Amino acid sequence: MKIVEQDESINVFGEALQTCSNKPVTGFFRDGCCNTSDHDVGSHTVCIEVTQEFLEYSRFKGNDLSTPVPEWGFAGLKPGNRWCLCAARWLEAQRDGMAPKVFLSRTHIRALGIVPLEILRDYAADLN
Repeated sequence: MKIVEQDESINVFGEALQTCSNKPVTGFFRDGCCNTSDHDVGSHTVCIEVTQEFLEYSRFKGNDLSTPVPEWGFAGLKPGNRWCLCAARWLEAQRDGMAPKVFLSRTHIRALGIVPLEILRDYAADLN
């Protein structure tokens, strides 16, 4: 069995990455954090707050996040949940005017390779 090396757990501010969600458990590694590695081709690095509008948008785009898939241990997302979303999917939603709020302290620094920090800041749920 090959062990997957995880990138260092650092957020977009260069600080320790905070947990995104353990209920439901999220992340590429299903560790509750938006941790990533070279094996995470989708870059599940942006911690979002799920909204009904985003769930509908995502389903329309072919990624149904609200329907449970028990065989994968996925209960389906509901508005108010936090979730580690693919950075490119978030950016696509932003360009379409459908981007959900993000938690910057819970978003992995590697997301910045896809989404500029200036754009993420405009959607920050955790800045005063």
